[in-house]
Amino acid sequence: MASTSQPPRGKGTCKKIFWAVFPHACFILSLVIYAFLGALMFSHIEGNRKVNLSEEYRNFLQSLWYISRNLSDNMTENEELFKEKIHALLSTVERDWFVNPKDIWTFFGSLFFCCTVFTTVGYGNTYPVTRAGKYLCMLYALFGIPLMFLVLTDMGDILATVLSKSYNEFRKLQSKILASKFCSGSTCSKGDELKSRGQSKVVISEPMTIMEVLKSQTGVKRKPTKCRNVEIFEMLIARENEYTKPARNKSIERWSSCPELAREKTVSRVIENFDKIGKELEKLDVPIVLMVLVIFVYISCAAAILPNWETRLDFQEAFYFCFITLTTIGFGDTQLEHPKFFLFFSLYIIIGMEIVFIAFKLGQDRLIGLYKKVISFCGEKKMPSKKVYPK
Repeated sequence: MASTSQPPRGKGTCKKIFWAVFPHACFILSLVIYAFLGALMFSHIEGNRKVNLSEEYRNFLQSLWYISRNLSDNMTENEELFKEKIHALLSTVERDWFVNPKDIWTFFGSLFFCCTVFTTVGYGNTYPVTRAGKYLCMLYALFGIPLMFLVLTDMGDILATVLSKSYNEFRKLQSKILASKFCSGSTCSKGDELKSRGQSKVVISEPMTIMEVLKSQTGVKRKPTKCRNVEIFEMLIARENEYTKPARNKSIERWSSCPELAREKTVSRVIENFDKIGKELEKLDVPIVLMVLVIFVYISCAAAILPNWETRLDFQEAFYFCFITLTTIGFGDTQLEHPKFFLFFSLYIIIGMEIVFIAFKLGQDRLIGLYKKVISFCGEKKMPSKKVYPK
């Protein structure tokens, strides 16, 4: 027989790991490429736009000149009135009158804007002004938001697996500690004796010999000699194959003889990995208090690091900013001086949004369970009681 060459175990393991990681890396890489393409597009459209002095800007300068001249002439008279006029005039100011678009729509500034679009944060301090930029922003969000949710769902499976396994290991350790505390010396010694007795009664089955096979098969003696010999020979061959012959790896033989089957099997596994997205997140069952604690610790770590480059923010302001960002509220009341540094923190934002998303999912499941209990309780209360009439 021709010997089939088997592939090395190392290469097979690396291929399995690669195809297992491939769907997750594909989603993240697609999101990164999508963000970079959006940054190039918006920096070109919004950064190169022409700034035209509008009629509102001319009226603003004329009103400001008129108020300043009257204020210099009558410095002490009607000071409150001048303050009100200046305040009303400054409320009509638009930022684009005094800012160069190229200073805002740099590559990193546009990349920061794209991240705020498909993460649905929307701080509001950077927004498209041109008509083409507004239309492209709507189209960009139309495809970017589903892609971002897909990445969140995929990473949610990974985090759900890690959280569930960690929580289960913690529960096992906790149960072992409690069992060791409640276990007294006498009960433990009795349990050990019972275990040792039970272990002494264990008999390991070994392959039967020819004589044992003949003695165990009582029905064979009643048959003719030729039939008995055939059946004994077949039983001996089967017994020998069961205990001595190593298990044949049919998948390896098929893989080595027909590589097309291996490719089809690999493709089917990759497709199954895509189909399993979101399944682990549905099975996650950890206490909601634990998730709230994880969110608090996660935001606190970022709030301690962020003031190192955003000097205007202290710990409390940074904590507030991170919470508003991870929950995708994005008021825009806290603006960053160095958004390009925060872009390197984008992985933190995605993972943090995923943790918050898991917490919201668990809270949603708990609320649904609570509603079910309330509805069933109210239904039982309103059910008419059965009246028993005397016979």
